[in-house]
Amino acid sequence: MLSRISRLFVGLVLYGVGCALTVAAGLGVDPWTVFAQGLSRVTGLGIGWITNIVGLAVLLLWIPLRQKPGVGTIANILLVGTSMQIALGILPHPDALWMQVLLLVAGVVLVAVASGLYIGARFGPGPRDGLMTGLHGRLGWPIWACRLTVEGTVLILGWLLGGTVGVDARLRPGHRPTRARRDAVARLHPHRAAHPAARPRVTRGPGHTEASDGTPGPMSTTGVGFPAKAKRVLSATRHVQ
Repeated sequence: MLSRISRLFVGLVLYGVGCALTVAAGLGVDPWTVFAQGLSRVTGLGIGWITNIVGLAVLLLWIPLRQKPGVGTIANILLVGTSMQIALGILPHPDALWMQVLLLVAGVVLVAVASGLYIGARFGPGPRDGLMTGLHGRLGWPIWACRLTVEGTVLILGWLLGGTVGVDARLRPGHRPTRARRDAVARLHPHRAAHPAARPRVTRGPGHTEASDGTPGPMSTTGVGFPAKAKRVLSATRHVQ
């Protein structure tokens, strides 16, 4: 029994970390995570916390389907999204394609290993899997049809809300990070966004730079960015007069 419980908890935590790796890669995620991404963009909550909330909402759909949750079902709701959120706060969010591919492959492999661990513990299905088996039991549809219907629906909804579907534009040569990606990195790593070197600069005339957020650049000596050299010339002119 202790061995089964250990496999359950380790498997669910690793599953969340694996999902976080695919999100950090930025090359596309599974349908439920696309849905969580979309809701995260709309609500401003972290993807991991949204994953927990969605899991709880899906569990409520079990009631009309007369499904009974197990220990593994509840643990899935509590652990997967939480470990995912923690991992997203630690993992890098690279823009180099080879690093993105590496994170994506690592995430897929880790999710596969984690699935074997928590499913093998036999403590009940996760809320999303239980929804599909419940539809199969109540409607008599094949499992593949239930899965296609449910995951196809959440995939479309997530995409409409702004989630990442498939291999996106980052594969194009000359790609620069999208604003959504920069905003996500800023939320997860606020110290990077706050560092002056991390802010793009906008040049406005000789000798004056300004950050894209409107704060004066290092070459500015006043709040409006008056060039230091010009200021010294004016000062010298006044003394001469």
